[in-house]
Amino acid sequence: METSVNKNRSIAEQEKFQNSLVTGLQEFLGEQRAQLQEISEDAAELIDAVAVLADGGKRLRALLAYWGWRGAGGAELAGQAVQAGIAIELFQAAALIHDDIIDRSDTRRGKPSVHRGFELRHRQRGWSLDAERYGEAAAILAGDLCLSFSEEVFAGIGSEGASGTRARKIFNRMRAEVMAGQYLDVLEEVAGPGRPPEHAVDRALKILRYKSAKYSTEHPLCLGGALAGGDSELISRYSAFGLPLGEAFQIRDDVLGVFGDPETTGKPAGDDLREGKRTVLIGLTLNNCSPSERDYLEKHLGSPDLTGAEIDGLRGIIEQSGALGSVEAMIAELSDAAFSALELLPVEPVVGEAMQNLADRAVRRTA
Repeated sequence: METSVNKNRSIAEQEKFQNSLVTGLQEFLGEQRAQLQEISEDAAELIDAVAVLADGGKRLRALLAYWGWRGAGGAELAGQAVQAGIAIELFQAAALIHDDIIDRSDTRRGKPSVHRGFELRHRQRGWSLDAERYGEAAAILAGDLCLSFSEEVFAGIGSEGASGTRARKIFNRMRAEVMAGQYLDVLEEVAGPGRPPEHAVDRALKILRYKSAKYSTEHPLCLGGALAGGDSELISRYSAFGLPLGEAFQIRDDVLGVFGDPETTGKPAGDDLREGKRTVLIGLTLNNCSPSERDYLEKHLGSPDLTGAEIDGLRGIIEQSGALGSVEAMIAELSDAAFSALELLPVEPVVGEAMQNLADRAVRRTA
C-alpha cells in the first residue's frame, strides 16, 4: 500500500514538473524568437526548427536532474530545478541536431531531421544553389544557437550553478565529454576497419560511455544533486546508479538501431547499419563471426543504399554470431548493477520510486 502511495505521489509530482518544464521551455523559445524576429523574420525560422524538435522526447535527462535535485533535499518544483531541466533539454536539442547531420539521418522522432527540414524548405521555395548544403549549414547554426541558449539558461540559475561550484563543473564536463565522445564515434567509423577487431568492443564501450551514457543519466542526476547542495558521498552514489543505467540505456538504443520497429523508433529499419555505427553489437559480431561473414559485414556496413535484403543479411550475421544475445546479457548485468545501487541511495521513498520508474523505462524501452 505504501509503495502504491509513493508511486502515485511521484507520478503526480513528475507531471507537474514536466508541465513547468514545457511551459518554461516554450516561453524561453518564444522570447528568443521575438528577439530574432527584430533582426529578420527569416532569422526566426531557426527558432521554429528548434521548437519543433524540442516539442517531444522522453525528457529523461531533465527528469533525472529533477529527481537528483529532490533526492539531495531540493524543494518540490523549485525554479532552479526547472531551469536546469530547460538547459539540459536545449543541450540535448543541440546534440541531436548535430548528430543527425553527422549521421546523415533523414528523420528524428518520426519527423524530418532539422537539416532535412531546412533542405525541404529550400526545394519547396525554389531557391538557388545546393539544397542539401543549405540544409546542413542552417542546421549547424540552429544547433549552435541551442548550445548558446543552454549556457544562457544554466547561467541564469544563480549562485547554485555559478562558476567554481560543483554543479557548474559537472555541467561543463558533461558538454565537453559529449563532444569528445562524438568525435571518437566519427573517428571509429573511418578508422575502425583498419584497427584490431579484438579491441572493437572496448572502443565501442568508450564511445557510448562518453558520447551518450554519462550525459543521458549520470551527469543529469549528479547535476541536480549538486545544485541542491548534495555532498560528495551522495554524488558518488548517484554515479554508481547513473553510469550503469546510462550504459544499459545506450546499448539498448544500439539494439533498437538495428532491430527496432520503425513504427515505434521513428527511424528507418536498420538505420545504424546504413550509418556505419560501430557499436558494441557490431564489435562483438566482428569478434565472433566467420572470416567470410566479417568481410560481408565490413563491405556493407555504412552503405547508405542498403537494401532490405542486405539489412536482413547483416541482422542474420549479428544474431548467428551470438552478439545479440551477448548484448542482452550486458544490458541485464548493467541494469542489475544500477538497480542494486539505487537500493542504497539515501533518498525519500517518493524519490526512490520515481528513479525506479525512470530506470525501468530507460532499459526496457522499445523506442
